[in-house]
Amino acid sequence: MRTLQIHTVDHTEDFKNKLLIWAQQFEDVVWLDSNNYKQTYSNYDAVLAVDAFTSIRTDYVDAFDQLKEYQTTTKDWIFGYLTYDLKNDVEHLISQNFDGLAFPELYFFQPKKLFLIKGNSIEIQYLRAVDDEIEDDLKTIESANYERCFSYCNDIKIKLRIHKDAYFEKVNTMLAHIHRGDIYEANFCQEFYAENTIIKPLDTYLRLNDISKPPFATFFKCEDKYLLSASPERYIKKEGSKIISQPIKGTAKRSLDTKEDDQLKTYLLNDEKERSENIMIVDLVRNDLSKTAMKGSVQVEELCKIYTFDQVHQMISTVTSKIDSNTHPVDILKSTFPMGSMTGAPKISAMQIIEKLEETKRGLYSGTVGYFTPNGDFDFNVVIRSILYNETKQYVSYSVGGAITAKSDPLKEYEECLVKAKAMREVLED
Repeated sequence: MRTLQIHTVDHTEDFKNKLLIWAQQFEDVVWLDSNNYKQTYSNYDAVLAVDAFTSIRTDYVDAFDQLKEYQTTTKDWIFGYLTYDLKNDVEHLISQNFDGLAFPELYFFQPKKLFLIKGNSIEIQYLRAVDDEIEDDLKTIESANYERCFSYCNDIKIKLRIHKDAYFEKVNTMLAHIHRGDIYEANFCQEFYAENTIIKPLDTYLRLNDISKPPFATFFKCEDKYLLSASPERYIKKEGSKIISQPIKGTAKRSLDTKEDDQLKTYLLNDEKERSENIMIVDLVRNDLSKTAMKGSVQVEELCKIYTFDQVHQMISTVTSKIDSNTHPVDILKSTFPMGSMTGAPKISAMQIIEKLEETKRGLYSGTVGYFTPNGDFDFNVVIRSILYNETKQYVSYSVGGAITAKSDPLKEYEECLVKAKAMREVLED
């Protein structure tokens, strides 16, 4: 079905840049970049999939069943996303908040052209229908050139969907739910947006990636819609019979002063509120994985470990399980979606309260982008620290959120949101 070639390059970063520039000609693009951030469960340094041969796009109704049929029938690499609002397919929930972006709720495609990068080795996989284009494409990629633009045509005016006083009021309402025992924790998000705005998606992504250099960076293009993501978080991965989930809960800012930076890291590690947030979500993830796990196979490999990124320190846990060979990969996604780090506990109650208090339909934000391999393995990130753009509507959006628990202070939660939003705001406001 695919022609495979292996090429070796002398300068991997240069090749990656040229490859991403070359990809801009296509209507369907998924670029996933680890930024050489070595993790225990990394497969590739970067992956590019372009040019849809087949595809599926749908709203939330029976979305997972349709994806299951598409993945089973295709039996090939497929790349795409699940929006947060597929929660409405999993549970009896609704999404009625404002949506300025209008992304399809699920989209996957089978790429004609695929590049898998590890070190200086490039594995190229083209569908047989286009495999005669490999050599010409490599020549074009090698000569690719792009002049980055460091200013936008118009001033970008960022607006808040929820203003500060309203944010405090909403967090206090959520705290009342917690004190009443409706929930233990919920992830509450707010949108920052700009209307009548034109951006250059590739420039914007490159700037965001330069600032953050995260392990799950994504440039996603589907016709006129773009995701430019600096995500540090893995949602879920399937590697043979092993399932890996790595929820993030707990954030601290960085400092240029080494001593102060180490102190901030230590404070995060020992912060009782942040640890309780993380542990609650670990319990939720353990419960989600147990739905498809072989008996006794769910394990917490890492609990509340601190990872350092360019913008922030993060508290990350790693939860794993083993599955039976008859378990369908899409069923694993369906039984764990949406990810616990972006919802709360108990999950359904948290999602109901979130829907009432948030002002914006989340869409792809706090959803996931990733891929399935031909043998049914998969790897998906969490769409956070991301800029979303509808080119036709000239609408730009980024959202940030935080976990609200009984120990939350509304002002501190608001300040944490601003820390998380810093990179996106810097990129857009230049």
